[in-house]
Formats: sequence, structure tokens, C-alpha cells
Amino acid sequence: MTNTKSRFAIINADDFGFSAGVNQAIIQAHEQGVLTSTSLMVTGDAAADAIAWARDRPSLAVGLHLVLVCGRSVLPPSQIPHLVDSQGNFSHSPLVAGLRYQFHPAAREELRQEIRAQLEKFRQSGLPLSHVDGHLHLHVHPVILRILVELAPEFNIQVIRLPSEELQMSLKLDRSALLTKLVWSGVFGRLRSYGESLLTAHGIKFAQRVYGLLQTGNMNEEYLLGLLPQIQADLVEIYSHPALVKPGEPLNGLPGAGEVELAALLSEQVRQVLSVNGFELTNYHQLE
Repeated sequence: MTNTKSRFAIINADDFGFSAGVNQAIIQAHEQGVLTSTSLMVTGDAAADAIAWARDRPSLAVGLHLVLVCGRSVLPPSQIPHLVDSQGNFSHSPLVAGLRYQFHPAAREELRQEIRAQLEKFRQSGLPLSHVDGHLHLHVHPVILRILVELAPEFNIQVIRLPSEELQMSLKLDRSALLTKLVWSGVFGRLRSYGESLLTAHGIKFAQRVYGLLQTGNMNEEYLLGLLPQIQADLVEIYSHPALVKPGEPLNGLPGAGEVELAALLSEQVRQVLSVNGFELTNYHQLE
């Protein structure tokens, strides 16, 4: 029997603008699959192409994929010397970056400037801002989240991603990387609690459940087909990292992972299971 209650699923792809292969996969997943939304890295190698693709496809909602680790800054290194190296690259360690942002006053002030610069660069694209999330989820760091909340009125930030998924459900489907999943569930569970209070107090919206963190790099068809019938929430975001390999381009995940996740987004079975479980495909713009 089909569920008659209104239920909504936002299917998002991260790393838009990372490379031509990532962009191509995201556009294909939107035009031929279940993808409704994506998150743009404004300093990605292929950001300009991503923006051009998105301008021609208003049905694809685009948010900001805030990059404060494992990527490049908008501002020049001379302006934010406590955040990036001489080439403008952030730390490759989320732990090192997170500690610096927490305890280094000069780094925190530079962080505010860089976050503003990334939001400004997104605004210059002319695309309406669907939502904000972050590379490796560093945006839920309390210092960063508070800055985003402060800047929300200026940049019309309506929605911020707060990862939230049930550990037991994930482990029932796939017990690989068990220790990592246990640690991440604990850490991001606490960050979610803090984030919910902060965002609610400032009228910023977030999905009831966000799936992808515990299965990062392997959001395959089998996993989605097992996950969807178990979801209890009525407003969910499911995100992954689809990609196509292009010669000479860097990978944004493990070899082969991008194609596997793209195949899941193109799966007719996944589309059918979403429908059978009462989910209407949407994005944050449409929900407004």
C-alpha cells in the first residue's frame, strides 16, 4: 500500500565544480535520474562550468559547499595566513583545521572573512542560494556554524545541512568501517544537537534526517534500496558524490566510487522505491 502522507526527499550531490567529470555526472543524474539538488565548490577547478550548467537548468537547486579543509580559498594567502599555505590551500586534516578554528583567535577572524568571501563569490554567480553545507562537514563545527548564522540575513541563508542518521539502521545495511561509523555517529550526533538549537533559535531550516555521512563514498544502489523503506522521517536529504573519471583529472573520492554512486542515482529501482514509500522528489527552493 502506498503511503498517503506528504513525504519529501531531497537528493543532493556534493562537490559540484570540483572537476568536469563531477559536473557531468551531476548533470546526468539530474536530467536522467533522481537528483534534485547540488552543492557548489566556488573555488573548484570547474566551478565556472558548473555555474554555466546550472544557469541553464533552473530545476537543479544549487547551494554552497563551503570549503575550509582539503581545498583552496577564495581570499589570497596574504590575507588569511593562519588558514592556508602560500598556495592558498587549506589543511588536509579536518582535525587539525577544526582545532585551529576553535583555539586560534587570528584564525577565527580570518575564517569569518573567508566564509563571507565564499558566500559573496556564490552570490556573484547569480544563482539563488538553496542551502549551505560543507566539505567534510566542517561547517557544523560550532565556530563555523555560528559565523554562518551571523551571515545568514545578509546572504539569505535559509537552510543549513545538519547530518543526522540512525547508526543501527546504517549498520544493519553495511557493517564495513565499523569503528569510523561509531566515532562519526557520536561526534556528529553531538554537533547535530548543538546545531538544531542554534538554527532553530535563528529561524534557519534543516532536514529531519540527512543520510550519506556514515556511508560516504559508497552510497550505492543496494544501500539506497535497503535504506529508503526504513526511513521514518517525512523530510529527508540524501547526498552522495557522483563522478565520471576523466583522464588527467583528480578524483574526489576512492577510485570507482563516483561511478557507483552515479549508477545509484540513475537507478530506476531507486526511483520506484522512493515512490512506493511515498516520497516526492523535491529541493529546498520548491519547499519554500
